[in-house]
Amino acid sequence: MSSWRPRTLILQHEEPTPPGHMTEWLAEQDAQVEVFRIDENELEINPRDYNLIVSLGSEFAAFDDAIPFVQREVKLYQQAIAADVPILGLCFGGQMLARVLGSRLFRAERAEIGWLPLRTNDPELVSTGPWFQWHFDSFSAPPGATLIAETDAAPQAFVSGRNLGLQFHPEVTPEIMDEWVRAYPHELEAEGVDPHGLLAETRQRAEQAKQTTWRLLNAFRDRVALEERAR
Repeated sequence: MSSWRPRTLILQHEEPTPPGHMTEWLAEQDAQVEVFRIDENELEINPRDYNLIVSLGSEFAAFDDAIPFVQREVKLYQQAIAADVPILGLCFGGQMLARVLGSRLFRAERAEIGWLPLRTNDPELVSTGPWFQWHFDSFSAPPGATLIAETDAAPQAFVSGRNLGLQFHPEVTPEIMDEWVRAYPHELEAEGVDPHGLLAETRQRAEQAKQTTWRLLNAFRDRVALEERAR
């Protein structure tokens, strides 16, 4: 068991996007975990009360300030970075991290949905995958950050200080995929993605994907969140 035991704040943006694998991995860290529905709750949060902030995916865009919670999350990220509280951003969460670090966010020329391989500069931190993607937006690499992985369509992983931003979804489980296929069938239809094939592939890859996710999260803990603090 890890000796880190971080008090963790998980930012969830809507009902169909729960923490998935993050819950089990954090339990193995003996973490104290609070899941906060930022789309429903306007409570002011002090990031100094936490040792880790995890931001999950969302159907909304991290550049859309018309969404009420987006500006609240921008402020929270800014405060967390100023307080040196590590952030792990997953898809929307990674895009939000890129935004706060000075990236340009935009609608991508093409969506990425499915289990896709990456090109990586640091396979011990972020492997080639395949990792699960479901996104329509993208971003430029943040100024001063280290770009770890990418595809032809978008940056996929970057490190800035004690923070790791990801474009893909390491948290996804077969149960989450069942819910996404149920909640967002119009998005799959628009992109010509077969929902039955997606579910079957997710179940087929489930055990290997979990192992790959654990390697990523352990490396984030040891090489980003904790090693950068020690420097």
